[in-house]
Amino acid sequence: MMEFHNIKTSQRNYKFLPPKKGEKLQVNMEEQGALLRARKSLYRLYFKGLVIEETTVTLAGFGVAICGDKDDLVFDMKGPIHDPSITVLEAELIALKCGLKEAVSMQIKDISICCDDDQIFELVMGRSTPEQESIALLMRDVQGIRKYLRSSIPVMLTRNHDNFAYEFAIEAILEMPVPPAQKENCSICMKDDINADQMFHVAKCGHMFCSDCVRSHIEARLSTRYKLRCPGIRCKSPLTYGHCVNILTPELKEKWEKMINEDLIPVTDRVYCPNPRCSALMSVADFSGLMGVRRSCVKCGKPFCINCKVPWHINLSCRQYKRLHPNPTENDGKLRDLANEERWRQCRKCQHMIERSSGCPSMICRCGHNFCYHCGGDAGLCYHGHDFSPPRLRNPTRIRSPTRMRFFFGCF
Repeated sequence: MMEFHNIKTSQRNYKFLPPKKGEKLQVNMEEQGALLRARKSLYRLYFKGLVIEETTVTLAGFGVAICGDKDDLVFDMKGPIHDPSITVLEAELIALKCGLKEAVSMQIKDISICCDDDQIFELVMGRSTPEQESIALLMRDVQGIRKYLRSSIPVMLTRNHDNFAYEFAIEAILEMPVPPAQKENCSICMKDDINADQMFHVAKCGHMFCSDCVRSHIEARLSTRYKLRCPGIRCKSPLTYGHCVNILTPELKEKWEKMINEDLIPVTDRVYCPNPRCSALMSVADFSGLMGVRRSCVKCGKPFCINCKVPWHINLSCRQYKRLHPNPTENDGKLRDLANEERWRQCRKCQHMIERSSGCPSMICRCGHNFCYHCGGDAGLCYHGHDFSPPRLRNPTRIRSPTRMRFFFGCF
């Protein structure tokens, strides 16, 4: 059985039980004159249009009920509306139009038009002018059909009066065949039975992949700090946080937001809290205007030396501290040994450690510094495959390349 997740309706909350026999309509004081004329009518027209939005499809239907003066059902009608862009007001007026046509075909002369929505009531009364062309065309048809009736008095239903047609409109939608969800294929995982609502569209290039693959792609990019781009082959369309946020896990959201904040700070201006339990990122600009080298972390509040990048050395100048602590800390020593073992290189400009995964030995750091991964020297000043012919060398073939070196770097 179909479950309704989002039912659009202009009516109030209705019950499915019909009103009690002999129950009289209650209307506002403003419509007392219309009520007196409506009581002379032998028939009452109830109508209802509904629009239901499912995940991948929009369903619409209408119901009509014509009752006698004691609300005994004389005629009922229901039907689907095959228009994915239909609005609730349009569905309501279609139901009213069909009900009036049936009343004329049944040779009914006097009928009360029972409205459950203020906007529809004002339109039928002629006290409101439709702005949309589609509404204006439907109202023209409605008013044209009313001319074939001797009297058609609009009456506003109250909260305690049920609309007979509501149940028929629901039945009309329930009887509509629901089209099967469209299946898509993902060129990454090669699955071809993925629902359309589980696919992710890259905004700029329009490439489409399943959400799981795009999420894994983003996770890998964030871990390596590569630029976030479309997973498509040779596609350089950027992935934006706002467009991808709905498929991200809380952990990925936090990582991406952290990377965005880091990218706002130039590499040479970044300051990290030396507290190993904090490591908060700060900017040199956060401490502009302050005298001396003592600073406090904006997150944990621990004091540190912005010059030595260590916890604050009490009663010691930076020179005295470095003289008393010539050797790196235990963690720096571990990093130095690991860098030596894995043959990592440290950028001379920003001091960040870099590992080459593939490609030529010419490396470009995040700070923009270009250096040789083999020897650590500035690119163009060595002979390790940079396609560079050094100046002032008349016979470069006799010059031997410098011995490959291991660098012991640490972020001291």
